[in-house]
Amino acid sequence: MSSVPENAAAAGTGDGPGVVVPMPGTTTGASATPRPPTAPTSLQVLRALDSGPRGLVEAEAEERLARFGENILPAWRPVPWPLRFLRTLRDPFTSVLFCLGLVSAAVNAWGTASVTLVLVLVSCLLRSAEEHRADRATAALRELVATTATVLRRSGPQAAPQARDVPVGELVPGDVIRLGPGDLVPADVQLLRASGLTVHQSALTGESAPVGKRPADDVQRQQAPPALHSVPEGAGGVFAQRQLCFQGSSVASGSGTAVVVATGGDTRFAAAYDRSAHLRGASAFDRSVQGISWTLIRFMLLTPPLVLMANAALRGRGLETLPFAVAVAVGLTPEMLPVIVTTALARGASQLARNSGVIVKRLPALHDLGAIDVLCLDKTGTLTQDRPVVDRSLDRTGSPDPQVLHWAAVNALWTLQLADLPAPDALDEAVLDASEQQEESGSGGGSPRTAVGSYDAVAALPFDPVRRLSTAVVRLPGGLGTHVLVTKGAVEAVLERCELEPAERERLAGVAAREAAEGLRLLAVARTERPARLGTYTPADEHGLAFLGFVALRDALTPSAADALDVLARRGVTVKVLTGDHPGTAARACRDLGLDPGQVVAAEEIDALTEAELARTADRATVFARCTPGHKARIVAALRTSGHTTGFLGDGVNDLPALHAADVGICPRNAVDVARETADVVLAEKDLGAIDHAITAGRRSSGNIATYLRITLSSNLGNVIAMLAAGLLLPFLPMLPAQVLVQNLCFDAAQLAFAFDRPASSVLRRPTVLRPRDFLRFITRFGLLNAAADLATFAVLALALHDFRADDQAAFHSGWFTENLLTQALVMLLLRTGRRAAEGRTGGPLRAAAAGLAVVGVLLPLTPLGPPLGMSALPPLYYLLLASVLALYAYGLAAARNRYEQKRGLS
Repeated sequence: MSSVPENAAAAGTGDGPGVVVPMPGTTTGASATPRPPTAPTSLQVLRALDSGPRGLVEAEAEERLARFGENILPAWRPVPWPLRFLRTLRDPFTSVLFCLGLVSAAVNAWGTASVTLVLVLVSCLLRSAEEHRADRATAALRELVATTATVLRRSGPQAAPQARDVPVGELVPGDVIRLGPGDLVPADVQLLRASGLTVHQSALTGESAPVGKRPADDVQRQQAPPALHSVPEGAGGVFAQRQLCFQGSSVASGSGTAVVVATGGDTRFAAAYDRSAHLRGASAFDRSVQGISWTLIRFMLLTPPLVLMANAALRGRGLETLPFAVAVAVGLTPEMLPVIVTTALARGASQLARNSGVIVKRLPALHDLGAIDVLCLDKTGTLTQDRPVVDRSLDRTGSPDPQVLHWAAVNALWTLQLADLPAPDALDEAVLDASEQQEESGSGGGSPRTAVGSYDAVAALPFDPVRRLSTAVVRLPGGLGTHVLVTKGAVEAVLERCELEPAERERLAGVAAREAAEGLRLLAVARTERPARLGTYTPADEHGLAFLGFVALRDALTPSAADALDVLARRGVTVKVLTGDHPGTAARACRDLGLDPGQVVAAEEIDALTEAELARTADRATVFARCTPGHKARIVAALRTSGHTTGFLGDGVNDLPALHAADVGICPRNAVDVARETADVVLAEKDLGAIDHAITAGRRSSGNIATYLRITLSSNLGNVIAMLAAGLLLPFLPMLPAQVLVQNLCFDAAQLAFAFDRPASSVLRRPTVLRPRDFLRFITRFGLLNAAADLATFAVLALALHDFRADDQAAFHSGWFTENLLTQALVMLLLRTGRRAAEGRTGGPLRAAAAGLAVVGVLLPLTPLGPPLGMSALPPLYYLLLASVLALYAYGLAAARNRYEQKRGLS
């Protein structure tokens, strides 16, 4: 899509149809300096767009809609089911299992091939089905967004314009729209007229305070200095152009008429999305699985050649041992890993959606949630509510004075009433609420017991972004002949209109600066008395005022934030605050919540740091202020470079780069569409408590996956070592391929219980990361212990059978089959994560699975299925000796487990 005209690419001046329209997104960077005086006038913009103040003719609007397309954002297309299924095969371990299945089929090991390929199919179906469900739930959230706009359209060239609501998707460049309080800005627009218009741009810039907007003609006539705390995130870029309003923002107060200059893919909103729509680097889950997978792949590639060469050299066997070699490789493989991973993650994601309203769009993101050790978030809406509250009112000396709040409330109430505003803005609302509480407590100012509503209203001059103040004219009760002008607004604007000595004005500005440095937003209040008159009051009457004092406001804290921060700290998650607000405001909110802000890092400091320096700074600092979207992304990337697993919570277009840069992108369901599409996890509310629930669910799932891997890999490694040794010592194969297949099927069925286990509490106290080196050390230590138990079983079998003759192989196969399943059952019970598991208090699913595995191991050789599988009954002496071996093995496992836990600080 293109806007009209097509050459509208930069701010400039000119006349006639060739004028260049100031298009959003044309500023070269956030550090560029705005030049409002060069912006074209409203008339020039209308000419360039071939429009007028009466709006477009219906026929012309339809033609433009056909030419430029609908006013919709470029969105992810739904992924077809077959493509989604094929994408699941990109998982490295799933690919390895698929290849092993094909190799097994090639060597006519059809049983092994069938089981392996079925496991691959089940894993892919589970994962694609769960991600499809999450996508459908996310798509349903789009219905929460407003879909209409008020547009001036004409039926014909000479017809009068009619205001009507049309779908947002039908807006075209050149349309004239009306904006009122609470409206979402449906496209990028330039103001033609405005009355007290302020706009929330937090979805685009992140600043919590609304931004004043006015037409280009007013911008050129008067350039106002910024108020305290008014410099927004990204200020100095295109968002500082006061004549422009952007798609994704909303009207906070006032009203206006504007002309649409860009729609659809040409909006600043879409441009931010396009710049961020790149592939994220490998997540923590991807890195972990790839590391473990490649370690196992090396073992699997090495095992078959070793088996073949050893049997050929020592036993003179040829390719007839190839099926056995492949079976050994499959035996080393945790073939249930894709199924366990998908089942554990899907189960955790389903429970989160059902119990906490949290949607996990990408299943591996649930593991990454459990691995998070740094959570980055904005202040507004998370730590603080998106509204101010009065902290205190001060007189001109900086001492508390309730009278100042009283007169500020008089201004707020009667400005609202007389100016016929639809609703007070956030600051006036906070002042009125605080004044009401003050009156109820009997500590109001002004005349004794004079209520704010007791004055007779005369006139009001509402807030204007140019003047940055408002004035109410009232009559005191019984005060005939005298009018009182009460003025409230930005500190600089009010001080300019007060009768003060230069030194006193400078001192008051210093008091305001000190309060602002403490994170407070200040309103100045002044008043004066004038003889009553019948004429109207104008801004020219706002002079010669007597300064009363300041009303200091702070952001209202989110009630649950302090407790949630404490819980996250106990979970081992460090919180970093990345905000576009003033450093003092951010630090104040953190201190009020019990989070030590330390030394606040400002955006200009970040710009001066190299990537290595930023990584060290990001690791040390807690609060980053004045952040642009680029700063947020750099900080998150620097934390990942330092080895942290990062989550980022955001809800606006300005958060898209950081959402992409994090291991896990998190947003609330009321976030902008593109943020919901980008995020991996969607919360029911922007609440840290919900994130704690998600992290807990992620750690449960990851803990079960890690336990499965440790137990299975150590057991498999021990079996493979013993099998290789047996293959060299015995005159026959230690286990037939069919027996390996049945044994693996029994293992697989029992190991599915890991997906439904409830891990020990120690798993929830720290991030769960699947580190390949840790796994290698664990499986080597316990795998050797398992191999020792297997070799001890050889001695038991030799003692029970007296010798290893060729005709004893059925008994040997039975004995080893039984021992393998019994040792696997012991490992499942004793190596489960947490000391409570080692003491025997395991979860129900694991206990039942281990018991079933033990029963099958003991009874299967004795059933009619034993002889067809090449197994026979064993003498009672074997079971007595095996019980002794298993008792020693269990003792060794428990002792080794205790030492392992003591080293790692587990309990």
